[in-house]
Amino acid sequence: MTRVRARARARAGVRAGSGVGGVGVGAVAIVLTACATVLAGCAGGSSSPAAPSASQGIVQDRPIPSNIPLITTTGATTTLGAFGGKYIVMAPFLTLCQDECPLVTGAFIALQRDVAAAGLAKKVVFMEITVDPGRDTPARLAAYSREFGADWTLLTGTPANLGALWKRFGISVQIVPEAQPAKIDWFTGKPLTYDVDHTDGYILIDRSGHERFSDSNPPDLTHLDKALTGLLNAGGLQNLSHPARPNWTLSVALASLSWLVGKTISPVSST
Repeated sequence: MTRVRARARARAGVRAGSGVGGVGVGAVAIVLTACATVLAGCAGGSSSPAAPSASQGIVQDRPIPSNIPLITTTGATTTLGAFGGKYIVMAPFLTLCQDECPLVTGAFIALQRDVAAAGLAKKVVFMEITVDPGRDTPARLAAYSREFGADWTLLTGTPANLGALWKRFGISVQIVPEAQPAKIDWFTGKPLTYDVDHTDGYILIDRSGHERFSDSNPPDLTHLDKALTGLLNAGGLQNLSHPARPNWTLSVALASLSWLVGKTISPVSST
């Protein structure tokens, strides 16, 4: 809105200075042309999707930490900068999360289907990056992808590099004791010994490598598949059946993503 108003003020300034001693024919023609253009745009419904509301999250335009080394599921080194030229939908997570992360994974599965149906699969990258480098090895991330349908980029890294990354994004991360009785690690079959508290939500990054929007609220899903539901503890099941407020739904996230790419993405998923 600020940029639109700035352009409007600039056009008004040109018109005001174009006449001498009154409004000339040229100035009138400019005004009429501008009005016709505005009316045509309204009639055609060609306006871009609206930006997310300030009540939902933070709209901004700042460079991301593009050169911090990260590690893929194959053990290869990469960076966020390697995804330049693509839109990124990113979330902090851990494969042993028992409350919000499985819901975010479920939401990403649905959103990815919507993006593909809109013909944007090659332009939009979904990505989850761990907050638990001590346990989330490349092998565990690869297993998480296979077991729970996270068919997108999953990244880990050294504690120092991930700490630097999340600090730049304003994501809080803290190791806390595991609730008792401890759940069983789905990958090793052993009892869990600790948990990781972290900021929820997702982050949108544009093709030039700038963070454009972040929503730190938890997701509100109407359905979660059996495998992901099995990861939830009592608190996670409560979050699924009675989501805390404020939150974000699939339609809200899809609207924010539509704004990022400049094209309305229609929902085709039922999650």
